[in-house]
Amino acid sequence: MWLRASVFPASFATVLPALQRFVFAGLPSSFHGCRLMMASGGYEVPDQKDRDPGCPVELQEQELKGGIELCGEQQPPAREEQAPVPALAPTSGGRKKRRGQGGERFVPPPKKRRAGVSFGDQHFAETSYYFEGGLRKVRPYYFDFQTYCKGRWVGRSLLHVYSTEFRAHPLSYYEAAAKAGRLRLNEQPVRNLDVILKDNDFLRNTVHRHEPPVTAEPIRLLAEDDEVVVVDKPSSMPVHPCGRFRHNTVIFILGKEHQLKELHPLHRLDRLTSGVLMFAKTASVSERIHEQVRDRQLEKEYVCRVEGEFPAEAVICKEPILVVSYKVGLCRVDPQGKPCETVFQRLSYNGQSSVVHCRPLTGRTHQIRVHLQFLGHPIINDPIYNTAAWGPARGRGGHVPKTDDELLQDLLEEHRAKQSLDVLDLFEGDLPPGLKAPADPFFKQDFKEPSTTTRGPEEPNQTTSLDLDTAELTPGETAGSGLKDKKMDPLCEECRLVRQDPLPQELVMYLHALRYKGPGFEYSSPMPAWAQDDWKED
Repeated sequence: MWLRASVFPASFATVLPALQRFVFAGLPSSFHGCRLMMASGGYEVPDQKDRDPGCPVELQEQELKGGIELCGEQQPPAREEQAPVPALAPTSGGRKKRRGQGGERFVPPPKKRRAGVSFGDQHFAETSYYFEGGLRKVRPYYFDFQTYCKGRWVGRSLLHVYSTEFRAHPLSYYEAAAKAGRLRLNEQPVRNLDVILKDNDFLRNTVHRHEPPVTAEPIRLLAEDDEVVVVDKPSSMPVHPCGRFRHNTVIFILGKEHQLKELHPLHRLDRLTSGVLMFAKTASVSERIHEQVRDRQLEKEYVCRVEGEFPAEAVICKEPILVVSYKVGLCRVDPQGKPCETVFQRLSYNGQSSVVHCRPLTGRTHQIRVHLQFLGHPIINDPIYNTAAWGPARGRGGHVPKTDDELLQDLLEEHRAKQSLDVLDLFEGDLPPGLKAPADPFFKQDFKEPSTTTRGPEEPNQTTSLDLDTAELTPGETAGSGLKDKKMDPLCEECRLVRQDPLPQELVMYLHALRYKGPGFEYSSPMPAWAQDDWKED
């Protein structure tokens, strides 16, 4: 029977909190999110599966409208075990707080974050560009990588997490960074990497960041109105921050040099692919055009230059494509792959190579490049699908005389030997143990000892000691604001490496997005120089 408030037993109110704890403690693990919300007083941040540690956190943790595929290994979600949530204890003020065993570390509830991807003036001001040797370069700068604790990290030490999931640096670097105050847990410097992580822990890692150069070719505006921005993207330039790229991306260059902000990418182009690229100015326009994409109302056209004499008649390739590695972006034709279809038509042949018009009817990763390889006419400077790693036939007809693991290993070894891992958007730390360079002994010494050599106005060589005590930031400071010099950093491996700049032509792949059209619009870009009939390879 129903009880009115006036006759509700007073004694029952005293046991209700205990009863609630008993009931929730007995719920199955699928109710963990509900228990977390009660314990923390807020919403639980969803776990992000298998995020690429190199990829900037604001792009990996925030949803990109329209389902734009981001970089990094993508694997099926795995069930993650969660640590038990401590019971709640009432305080004298009636508020509740976490209570565990004596001396247990308190974790503040997660902050609400704005949905979507957005970059503003504070991000654009992190550093600046300069141009040299036909390349656009970014001055080194300090940057904060930030993330909430993933479910699979709960109960593990920081040492374990950094050594297994943040492989861009050796473990000795993170140990030195902790001593220098570069690592923060819930905005407090963490010196001991043996600390055990808990739900809602917030990690921040201040790093000295170097970006690879891209071609100095400008981004040309093809069209702009109240709804969209259409540009001609140069080769070598990613669409959005990913991997080692942040400022050398289309999104940042448009914001910094053209004052075009709050843009929504409507489709993606591989970093090495040039051509038509569309952005929506509002979320509503983005959703409308993505609905047209889902309904297959949009058409894309590409041109490329391939090896040999491509057949004069139209060629339709329907070979299914399988992803070998999401991390590297490696695919191949396989019966177990996803169905796809591409229509090819030769435009010209100069005696050595052919210009081919490509019309993909589906949108699989590297679809055009993989189908051309299968047909025996790979793009002439494709750094993945036209390499010796595929064997003598270079993948023609789907013939690859090795396992997927062997193929991936050989491809990585080929690029590591050429010092061209940047082409694959990889760090040295991403390589298997057998391919990694020897450990750097620099990090084995005391982090306060390293120094850098500078040239003074009178003395030809003077050694200036770098004081790492200045590396420690106070809560609220921006990345690098407490550091003396943004050009040289005593903990930065890149600062001590001398890398030979690539030639501008080495950053160009001969694949170009020629035209993009849909209901009520059509945008195209000029044919690139390498697609002209009289073009000759240097």
